[in-house]
Amino acid sequence: MTINVGVIGLGAMGLGVARSLLRAGLRAHACDLRPAVLAQFASEGGIACHTPAELGAQCDVVITVVVNAAQTEQVLFGENGAAAVMKPGSLVIASATVAPDFAIALGQRLATLQLLMLDGPLSGGAARANAGEMTMMTSGPSEAYAKAEAVLAAIAGKVYRLGDVHGVGSKVKVINQLLAGVHIAAAAEAMALGMREGVDPDALYEVITNSAGSSWMFENRVPHILKADYTPLSAVDIFVKDLGLVLDTARASKFPLPLSAAAHQMFMMASTAGYGGEDDSAVIKIFPGINLPVAKE
Repeated sequence: MTINVGVIGLGAMGLGVARSLLRAGLRAHACDLRPAVLAQFASEGGIACHTPAELGAQCDVVITVVVNAAQTEQVLFGENGAAAVMKPGSLVIASATVAPDFAIALGQRLATLQLLMLDGPLSGGAARANAGEMTMMTSGPSEAYAKAEAVLAAIAGKVYRLGDVHGVGSKVKVINQLLAGVHIAAAAEAMALGMREGVDPDALYEVITNSAGSSWMFENRVPHILKADYTPLSAVDIFVKDLGLVLDTARASKFPLPLSAAAHQMFMMASTAGYGGEDDSAVIKIFPGINLPVAKE
């Protein structure tokens, strides 16, 4: 039996997820606010839907690959939302980075509509999304996993099953974002110091990526700085939000996170300075007295 799967949100990761579903032979639908992106997906064999409701009415599984809790709320329960028209027993895979309490409440709301939910944040970036090799931090009831089996196999290289209750997947994603945000901020600080001290930035990148100080984020984000390409694959404002979630989660139990707080302030400074919509590597622009690389002709 053909599974109808819908992806709401064709951003850097959502488009890769949708393409991975097509590649796996699933009947893939998609919804996005941008007509050009939808048209591109349709030209590749996907089914374009103009509202979440149009998508939800046709799909057994709906994956929300949006930015935050507010957008998740809107596409599921807002005007022309998907949830109200989905068939009982259908599944929502909620993949935005949200507060764990929101994920718990979302699962309860969907259950009142006789819908299943998998708390399923994603990690890995656009390249892994396109390759169908995302990492997924998931939690939810066994019925949700059974419904999601073919979909998860199509879009993810690693699926971590972290429990049978909603919210656990989101807790792990929040912790992942703590590290991701701190690593980006630290990479920017290190490169800024190197530039201030007159070290060739390309040489510095080469040395660090082959030394103990490297990280996945350093290797992935510093090339954006070296190319002066701040096209947002993940924007500064994403980490204003995500590190805010990290701090909110810890604040509830009075748990100190000094590095997260410092990194959050760095992203806040970058956003306030006008770089919120740029790639998160643009956090380096907050440092004074450095000459950043310029785009090569």
